[in-house]
Amino acid sequence: MALTTEQLVSEIGKLTVIELAELVKALETQFGVSAAMPVAAVAASTSSEPAAAASEKTEFKVELIDGGPEKIKTIKALRSVTTIGLTEAKKAVEETPTVIEESASKETAAKIKEALEAAGAKVKLS
Repeated sequence: MALTTEQLVSEIGKLTVIELAELVKALETQFGVSAAMPVAAVAASTSSEPAAAASEKTEFKVELIDGGPEKIKTIKALRSVTTIGLTEAKKAVEETPTVIEESASKETAAKIKEALEAAGAKVKLS
């Protein structure tokens, strides 16, 4: 009786970690392969990352470093450029440094930074 791919995946999902490790060893022995990533592939992927980082960055982390002297203006500015509520905005301004956006687009990050700096806050993009 042949198992379908879905049935096989379902059965593998039921295995314990030890049983799964034994299965991997048995498959490596049976077919003469290794489940480990080749060293050349690891070296190639790490060497290409700096080249990718040198190209233009598309996602930014927006971090509020300092709420500024007029925190109410900063809270209002923060609420105007994000979807967070009043209590979250107040908490973010009072508990600086705070991450406002984890992965914002270049345009969104620039808009948030501009609005917060206009209110007197210090913002860092990374």
